[in-house]
Amino acid sequence: MDDLTAWLDARADEMAELVMRLVAIDTENPPGRGLRECGAVLRDALERLDFAPELIELGDDACIVRGSVGSGARLVYFHGHFDVVPAQSRQQFEPRREGGRIIGRGTADMKGGLVSMLYGAAAARELGLLGDTRIGLHFVCDEETGSAVGSGYLREAGLIDPSAVAMLTAEPTGGVIWNGCRGAITMRISFEGREAHVGYANTGENAFEKLVRGAAPLTELARELFARDSMLVVGGTSGSGANFNVVPGEAWFSVDRRFNPDEDLETEIERITKLVGEDARVEILQRAPSASTDPEHAQTLAEIVNEIEGTAPVIELCPGVLETRWYAQLGIPAFAYGGGRLDVSHGPGEYIDEAAMRRCAAVYARYASISP
Repeated sequence: MDDLTAWLDARADEMAELVMRLVAIDTENPPGRGLRECGAVLRDALERLDFAPELIELGDDACIVRGSVGSGARLVYFHGHFDVVPAQSRQQFEPRREGGRIIGRGTADMKGGLVSMLYGAAAARELGLLGDTRIGLHFVCDEETGSAVGSGYLREAGLIDPSAVAMLTAEPTGGVIWNGCRGAITMRISFEGREAHVGYANTGENAFEKLVRGAAPLTELARELFARDSMLVVGGTSGSGANFNVVPGEAWFSVDRRFNPDEDLETEIERITKLVGEDARVEILQRAPSASTDPEHAQTLAEIVNEIEGTAPVIELCPGVLETRWYAQLGIPAFAYGGGRLDVSHGPGEYIDEAAMRRCAAVYARYASISP
């Protein structure tokens, strides 16, 4: 451990500089810009570390960066994403290094995590920790919008080997290990009416009134689900009509359902569709199954975290959706653990603690060497 810590500490500036370079590239998603530029920086970083990089260009600006470390028979995946949620200010793409922290959009979620993975893998190789293990690196560009293009491509192209012994992703877990995640269903529910001027409102057909009737049973369902720690947001976004003095001819609202591993995706889609009624037009924007790994498989990772952090981590379900699902559904034990904090991710003051980032890299190096 002393050698591992010393190796990473000696590269603190190098790691920080790479994080800042990545953060300075605006990879907001949506809309999904700057992705190939950021992918090229990651590819170059893999090249410098001699990680056999590959940049796969997909449609529009999308891309995937892949690499590998070691040549053993046991495969462990390090997986991450380089797209970020929209910023509150353009200044978030001007990263700052202050008081042991790097501040900027994507530092915690999860460009800092990518750097932890890169240097954790490098440390494992340089210090002879890999043994019979090979690390596969997958960095994708569209996690914030469902990951169907990036991780979906990896699955469809057969680039995720189901014989792998484990997968880790560097989400900002704040010291917790996530062994599973909720599934996600995102819908746009719309209703059609017939426009009419307010002076002839009686001749129109009010689409907003239909929306109110369709949304009401979903708000009741949301309260029922909250009582058992399952989530539904009705009307996160919505819209209606052309003007205040015109009967609305169209109205719509969004539905976002985050369901637990013991709930079924198709059953939840059918339930919501029935509740909004036959007048509704239902568009499914995201459908992501839930996934989980037996907590027993997380014990090795928990022991390593305890060794490095001095505190035994909690193992629990992630409150959102995780890239682990693409691996767990193939039978690969998959977990999230990262040096960032969830409570600052996506916020205006997002940051990552540099020491935590290096400790996390040490966790990755150790886990690659002794994962089940």
